[in-house]
This record gives sequence, structure tokens and C-alpha cells, in this order.
Amino acid sequence: MWSEVTADPFPAEDWPSADEARHAATNGTVYRAESVHAPRRARKLIWEAREIGVPITDFEPKPADSASYRPDSIADGWSTDHFTVRVASVRGYTHRFRGTPRQDDVAVSHHQPTGAVVFAVADGVSAAPHSHIGATSACRAAVTQILADLTQGTPVDWQNVVRQTAWQLIEQARAVLGVPALDPEEAEREVATTLVAGLVLPTRSGPMAKMIQVGDSSAWILHGRSYRCLLDAKFSADDEVFSSAVTALPRVPHVTPRGGPLDPGGVLLVGTDGFGDPLGDGSGDVGTYFAAALRRPSPPLSFAYDLDFSRETFDDDRTLLAIWPRDDAEQPR
Repeated sequence: MWSEVTADPFPAEDWPSADEARHAATNGTVYRAESVHAPRRARKLIWEAREIGVPITDFEPKPADSASYRPDSIADGWSTDHFTVRVASVRGYTHRFRGTPRQDDVAVSHHQPTGAVVFAVADGVSAAPHSHIGATSACRAAVTQILADLTQGTPVDWQNVVRQTAWQLIEQARAVLGVPALDPEEAEREVATTLVAGLVLPTRSGPMAKMIQVGDSSAWILHGRSYRCLLDAKFSADDEVFSSAVTALPRVPHVTPRGGPLDPGGVLLVGTDGFGDPLGDGSGDVGTYFAAALRRPSPPLSFAYDLDFSRETFDDDRTLLAIWPRDDAEQPR
């Protein structure tokens, strides 16, 4: 129940003066209360991201301008009998500064009958105004279709995964625009997104991974301090930069699944180019940092904090999924 307030809990004398406020606005200063209110001695409010090399200028992010709730960051993690999973998606510094939504997204699920971990990682194309919606729809549609194939006991039809995901994107774009029909080209202009979708399955001979790629998100196996790229990426082994042109859904390219064993002691990483670009071939500061940070699973919030590192010029959204095979896992008979 509300009660009458007889005294001002935030006395005016404790707040910055008009001159101080104007100086703060000019210099981008935001005050944070040391206790209940903000006194004159308040210090700058800072994001306090982990710094790797030369950091980006520190600032407090703006809220995302979106018709629906779009969190700045997400973090998740859990373990099954065979795998430990960590996943995070964080808004890039450019989007935080401009007040635009995070365009990356991720979905991951456990298929109990087979023990498989099913995943999808997507990076909405920046030129598409609703690509954040496209990324979310693509991840959920791809994971749903892979789970359906596993439940039916049939081999995953990877080309159909792409088709069904593309169809879902077109339907989502149609709903966003409020039109009765939409062709794929029009949908692409609204919700275009990249996609990596796949699974890791426990087998008698050890964990096996299989995945498909549309666009420039990628995957790696980290073993010790060495990163082995499993899919096409912007950086080859000799740091040669590939074309930045992106093939994106709802286009339906022909896809060929790539797969292989997850080596003992290895960690499967799946991420957008917000992680892949600063990683490069893994030999630099970012690769060195994550080789140490990912030696073992950390708490989900710590995993997300690591991913949200600050490094000059690398200001895109970042999404990363990490899957560790459990050393104590009993393999299927």
C-alpha cells in the first residue's frame, strides 16, 4: 500500500549542478549512485567488459529499438549424460551505441532418445531491417526439423532442414509486414540471415558431429591451443581473407553436411563472424585467451562475460556455442 512521503528521499543538493549536468551531457558521462541516490561524488557508469588488446571506448549501452522485447544478451548452459553445453549471444558495441537490436541468435536442444545435442546459430544480415526476427525464426525452425527427423528414426534430411527453415522465414516476413503473400526475394530483403545447424551424437566409437552452413557463420574444434576450422570461414589457415559476400536464407542453396568425430579432449565451437573475425586463425590474442578460458566449462554467466570482450574494431554481435564431451560419459552399447 502506498503511503505519504513527508521528506524528499533524493535531496536536490546531492545531485550534480546544472553546469555539471551540461558537462556530463557533452562528455558522455552517466552518473551511478554510490548508495540510494546519486551524490556529487558519483563516478562514471561503465560497462566493464573484459579487455583483450586495445579496447573499444567504454560506454553504457542504449536500449534496443524493437517492436518486441529483445534482450541485449542471453546465456544458457546444461549437461547431459554425454555432453556439457554452454551458449551465449551478446549484442555488438555498434548496436549498443545506436540502440538497435542484437541480430544474432541461437537455439540448442537435447534429444533424449538418441542423446544428441541439436543446435542452430544464426546471424541476421545487417541490411535487412527485421533480420533479428529472421535469425530467431531460423534457429527455432532448423532445430525443430532436426529433432523431428531424429524422433522419426530416419537420417536427417539436411536439404529439407534448409527448405523448411526458408519457408518459415518467408512466413515470418509475411506476418511482420502484414501482407497475404510474399515472394522469397521480398522476404530476403526483410529477414535475411545466415545459419549453421547441426548435431553432436554419442556413438560407440565416440561423439560424432554433423552440420550444414548457409552464409559465413562457422565452426571449429579447439584442442589444446589449436583451432581447426570445420566450415568455410573468412580466414583460411594462412589468414587469407575470403569474399565478404553472404549467401543468406531464405535463399535455398544446395547444402552438403560436413561431419566427423569430436576428438577426445576437444571442444566443438559454433559461432557467428562476430566471434570468428577476431579469432582469425586462432594464433592471436583472442585465440590465446579463449584457448585458456575454454579448457573446461565455466558457469554460463562467466562464459557470456568472456564472449562480451572489448577489442578495438571488433564491434559486431557475437554468438558462441561450446560443447564438451564428458570424460565420464558411458557410450551407447
